[in-house]
Amino acid sequence: MTAPPAKDGPRVNEDIRVPTVRLIDQDGEMVGVVSARDGVARAFAVGLDLVEISPNADPPVCKILDYGKFKYEQQKKKNEAKKKQKVIEIKEIKVRPNIDENDYQVKMRAMKSFIDEGDKVKVTLRFRGREMAHQDIGMKVLERIRAEMDPVTKVEQMPRMENRQMIMVLTPK
Repeated sequence: MTAPPAKDGPRVNEDIRVPTVRLIDQDGEMVGVVSARDGVARAFAVGLDLVEISPNADPPVCKILDYGKFKYEQQKKKNEAKKKQKVIEIKEIKVRPNIDENDYQVKMRAMKSFIDEGDKVKVTLRFRGREMAHQDIGMKVLERIRAEMDPVTKVEQMPRMENRQMIMVLTPK
């Protein structure tokens, strides 16, 4: 025979196994320390449940309320918190050391829109062939990007070489 499935959430009514609890009634008034059995009896007398609100307190704090409604409210709060949280994405912009001015401006507009949306921007500057001999030109391009983006961003990762590319990460301030 297998064990019963573990219940998640607070303990309710007969699941509360401690001898005494600190009781809060259905109106939010503090009743005081009573036996758990007495608390369950009071809850049933008003047609509600005894729910353990703070199990780690000494004695545990229990409240008389409608458990179904309590679960619904908690689910609603959880969903609301999930809705408000923003997932930060890393957007990548690829540039070359000898980038044309027009292309540069297009990339800058894209970076600014990503930053305005609250995303991080990873600027990748790729070197080809003999461009590797002129890494200083690539560094100047990244410095120019950093200087232009400075009012709205901070550098999370300074420019560094990885194989044949230089990488820098910017985050919104």
